[in-house]
Amino acid sequence: MDAYKALASRKSIRDFKNQAIDKKIIKKIINAGLCAPSNNHLREWEFVIVQDRAARLKVIDKIQKKYTQKGIEAWLDSWNSTDSVQRACYLAAVPKQYTMLLTAGCLILPFFRQPGPLLKPKSLSDLNALASIWCCIENMLIAAAAEGIYGVTRIPFSKEINHIKEICKSPEDYEIACYLALGYPGDQAKQTRQRPVKAQEKIHWNSW
Repeated sequence: MDAYKALASRKSIRDFKNQAIDKKIIKKIINAGLCAPSNNHLREWEFVIVQDRAARLKVIDKIQKKYTQKGIEAWLDSWNSTDSVQRACYLAAVPKQYTMLLTAGCLILPFFRQPGPLLKPKSLSDLNALASIWCCIENMLIAAAAEGIYGVTRIPFSKEINHIKEICKSPEDYEIACYLALGYPGDQAKQTRQRPVKAQEKIHWNSW
């Protein structure tokens, strides 16, 4: 698939078919991720693929399983969110945080080597490893789209991070970037559409 077509076809899906992804395709998607640039030129990234249902249930155990619309609305109000598109996206996405990870055809946990404390950076350079792994993840999402596979990411909260690292037995100097759920969209899959923007609305030539 043409790169621009793959970029345009990428979409966030949270409703998946009960269909596993072939291991060869998973490797192909991860290889695409490994084409991304890395901050220290070493690509110190590792991927834990959680396919066994019992193992997956353990990994996602700390995620809140149920939400109410009233609760989500209150949360958005606390953000002072007034944009109707933004609110609609969150209202559609938040209730599926647990089920999308449980039912995805493939759940990938991307880890990256973080030499120092991630949440106590002394400079922007201390976040280079985090920035690099997200280049890798975006490559994977685009490659998946080229295969007719779609997905979504979820950033784990602190209690989830410690739990995941314990379950996966990851090295102390490695951090998890996100949960990456990939799969074939279900027949009734709904896509939340973010506010559309065009390049001419965002470009500033020479200065803001």
